[in-house]
Amino acid sequence: MAETKLQLVERHIRAFPDFPKKGILFRDICPILKDAAALTAVIDLFEEHVRANHQQVDLIVGLDARGFLFGPLLAQRLGVGFVLVRKKGKLPGATVSVSYELEYGKAEAEIQEDAVTPGQKVLLIDDLLATGGTLYAACELMKKQQAEILGCLVVIELKELNGTDKLKPLEVFSLVRY
Repeated sequence: MAETKLQLVERHIRAFPDFPKKGILFRDICPILKDAAALTAVIDLFEEHVRANHQQVDLIVGLDARGFLFGPLLAQRLGVGFVLVRKKGKLPGATVSVSYELEYGKAEAEIQEDAVTPGQKVLLIDDLLATGGTLYAACELMKKQQAEILGCLVVIELKELNGTDKLKPLEVFSLVRY
């Protein structure tokens, strides 16, 4: 059954050559979101993985912006809360932030100061793992908050960019790898 769900997910990922610039093959998840069965399959597969591998999860932490699409659905299924990691300047109130490197410059990610309490067990979620910079920054935020990071979940992993190396020793669970 899991293989059938995975095949459904794979069929709903589109490839766009030379987007956003020449030489990049963009993997588009929009067809997954448009199809109720494909979206359900993604959340089912994530839920099955979490229930089989993590006895206790307190929070799902979603990365701006596509982690916001999958994270709340998974959190609801698991009966846990959801926390946002946003680009700097997007959250009200006191925040905690980290800077990180992108292929084309620097960026900052932040969470609300009271979003995660020390010792909470968290799983981070995003749509795509490429070089690992954004997920690494989110993990650094969780460390600042003294959370226990259980691992990372992504729909797509671009293996040739070695993003998992940047996240070691954390486990990264990817549904689809290219």
